Amino acid sequence: MEDEPISLRRENRTLAYLALFSGVLCISGSALFVKLAAVPGPVSAFYRFLFTGIVLIPWWLGSGSSRPDRSQLWLSIAGGLFLGLDLFLWNTSIMLTTASTATLLGNNAPIWVGIGASLVFKEKLTGRYWSGLSLALLGMVLVLGAGNWHLPASSRGDFLAVAAGFFYGAYLLTTQKARSIANTLTFMTFSVVTGGLLLLILTLVMGLPLTGYSGSSWSYLVALALISHLGGWLGVNYALGYLKASVVSVSLLSQVVVTVVLAMPLLGERLSLPQLIGGGLVLSGIYLVNSRWYKITERRI
Repeated sequence: MEDEPISLRRENRTLAYLALFSGVLCISGSALFVKLAAVPGPVSAFYRFLFTGIVLIPWWLGSGSSRPDRSQLWLSIAGGLFLGLDLFLWNTSIMLTTASTATLLGNNAPIWVGIGASLVFKEKLTGRYWSGLSLALLGMVLVLGAGNWHLPASSRGDFLAVAAGFFYGAYLLTTQKARSIANTLTFMTFSVVTGGLLLLILTLVMGLPLTGYSGSSWSYLVALALISHLGGWLGVNYALGYLKASVVSVSLLSQVVVTVVLAMPLLGERLSLPQLIGGGLVLSGIYLVNSRWYKITERRI
C-alpha cells in the first residue's frame, strides 16, 4: 500500500472502516442465530461454512480470479482451520451458557492479537493501544453485568468460549498476513472450504445428526451463513487488507454491545444502566485504538 497515491490510500481506509462497520453489524447476530437455531454447536458451525461455500465457490469461479499460489493457499488453509476451530468451540459454548457470556468471553481475541502482533509481526503497540483495549474490555464486563460474569473454571461453556477466542485471534492475524498477498474473495473461498471440511469431519466423528431439524432451525442456519458469515466476514476481511489486525480485533469488540441490543427484542433481555455505561466504555476504547493508528498512518503519508 506504500506505493499507492495518497488520495487512493485515504479512500481505501475510508472504505475499510465502512466495511468493518457493516461487517460488525452482520457478525453481531451470530450468537443469536446459533441460539435460535437450537442445534448442536458443531452442526451450526458446519452449516455456516457449507451455506457460505455454496455462494462463494461459484462466485470465485466466475470472477476470473487466478488460482492462489503456494503462500496464498497455505495462509487460506490456516485461516480456515483457525476459524473452523474457533466456531466449533464458540458455537458449542453458546449452547452451554448464555449467548451474552459466550460473546464476551469469545471476544478476548484482541489480547491474543496484540501479543501475536508484537511477537510475530514485530508491531510496536503503544501504551495507548493497551489502554484502549483495557477500557474496552472493562466496558464489555459492565455490558453483561456482574451477575452474568463467570470464571472460566466454573463452566464448560465459558471455558470453551475463552479457548475459542485464542483461535479467533489466530484467524485475524492470519487474515492480515493473507490479505497482503491475496484478495478477499480468494482467501474467503479457500478458507471456507477448509473450515467446512474440518467441521464435517468433527461432526461425523462426534456422531451428531446433520438432518432432522425444524424449518425455523434451517432458516436461522441460512441467516447465520449468509448474514453473519458471508456478509460479515466479507466486510471484515476487506478491512484487514488496509487496517491492522490489532485495530480490527478491538473494533470487533463492539459486536458485544450490538448483540446485547439485538437480544432485547429477540430474547427479551433488557439493558441496565451499568450495561449502557459499559457500552460507552467499549466504544471509547475502540475510538482510542483506532484514532491512534490513524494518526500514525497519517504521519507516514
